[in-house]
Amino acid sequence: MTDTAAASTMNVTVRVWRQPRGERKGRFVDYDASGIPAEASFLEMLDILNETLVEQGEDPIAFESDCREGICGTCGIVVDGLPHGPGRCTTCQLQMRNFEDGARIVLEPFSTGAFPVIKDLVVDRSSLDHVIQAGGYITVHSGPKPEPNSIPIEHEVMEDALDASACIGCGACVAACPNGSAMLFTSAKANHLALLPQGQPERYVRVRKMVEAMDEEQFGTCRNYAECQASCPKGISIKYIGRMNADFIKATVHGGDKRGDMQAT
Repeated sequence: MTDTAAASTMNVTVRVWRQPRGERKGRFVDYDASGIPAEASFLEMLDILNETLVEQGEDPIAFESDCREGICGTCGIVVDGLPHGPGRCTTCQLQMRNFEDGARIVLEPFSTGAFPVIKDLVVDRSSLDHVIQAGGYITVHSGPKPEPNSIPIEHEVMEDALDASACIGCGACVAACPNGSAMLFTSAKANHLALLPQGQPERYVRVRKMVEAMDEEQFGTCRNYAECQASCPKGISIKYIGRMNADFIKATVHGGDKRGDMQAT
């Protein structure tokens, strides 16, 4: 092999959490991934490793992969102790050039009490869906809608709402939190609607229902470690947690009718 060819490939050791489907216990297994193109993405490396395992008659490593464009976040894996791995990006955007030749890479699932393991690196994150279903929406009638431009929204408010709506629901914040809290996710989903005029009528019932659903799904409590913010591939700020807490206090103290209608303050 020429020096140029040698430089274009790399060899790594991958220590992967293997847990059979339906089993409650698993273990780490080491694999040698050889001849990986240096310009390959991290998930491409796993694809190559899986092809080798299949050729050897072994069960391939199960991991989730969908858009591979950093849009959906279903690819989430804890890489060397960091949700999604080094860098502020999703796992599907992680590149092998982020690792040194001969590196030992440890892979774990986004496993918390609210994210049970399905198989290997795949977890059930439907608990996040249940939080959204509880109140992450606005109620509108089916009749004619007003012209969007007829509702003025200040530029700073619009940008703030867009920043909150950037959350892709990948669950990295939950995996990063020592308590397995989903406060960053929930606050982002609640705040991007609370900031806009269309979200005001249900602002307080929304936050109450979403927080209650979050507790029902057995997510942990927030202790302001800010690990969630540091691990979020979209840079969601923990300032939204404070805002959600303020709205939740108002919703708890002042209440509201069954629809949650209450004057926004």
